[in-house]
Amino acid sequence: MGEDIRLKSAAGEIGAYIATPKGTPKGGIVVIQEIFGVNHHVKAVTDKFAADGYIALAPRFFDHIKTGIELGYTPDTIAEGRGYVMTAGFTDKAVQDVDAAIQELKKRGARKVGVVGFCWGGTITWLASTRLKPDAAVAYYGGGIHGTKNEKPGAPTMMHFGDKDMHIPMAHVNELRKLHPEVLIFDYPADHGFHCDERGSWDAPASKQAMARTLEFFTKHVG
Repeated sequence: MGEDIRLKSAAGEIGAYIATPKGTPKGGIVVIQEIFGVNHHVKAVTDKFAADGYIALAPRFFDHIKTGIELGYTPDTIAEGRGYVMTAGFTDKAVQDVDAAIQELKKRGARKVGVVGFCWGGTITWLASTRLKPDAAVAYYGGGIHGTKNEKPGAPTMMHFGDKDMHIPMAHVNELRKLHPEVLIFDYPADHGFHCDERGSWDAPASKQAMARTLEFFTKHVG
């Protein structure tokens, strides 16, 4: 369903994986990876949004470091991926890439564009909402959101967290609720990474419910 394209942003040129629906797209969705790159799972998520009627694009942010980085889910690859996303200036480059991805989807016929991201991508999704102009943003378990909690979202925003997530204390989640009552924030009896069916922390009921809410949200704000 998907194909690789080139994406030019203010941060430089990178690759991207794009999936196109049958017929006229309902809108566009930028899919933001975890710390593992645009791997098999992220491509599958992108394809699923296309199957739901959206033209979906996943930027290959790691191309700024080197091409071809697609990681699995071992302790070694977790450490490797964390190292990449903690590279100086990498967050700012990612936000610029998301801006370019939004514009690319509009060029390809999407009247409105939403952003969705997981783990590190959840944090970048939040920053897209506060620093860019998507039409909607949905962040899954973004561990860095609390560190930028005082930024103000400029788009309708939804967040999903797992209450068993040792990386994101529920105290932080509840603080976000108080600071941003306009943001829809849900928590589930699940661990970090609960949406990824290739990880041991995958939780089918939580994943299904969160995605149903995500799609309903995008239907309302994107199309």
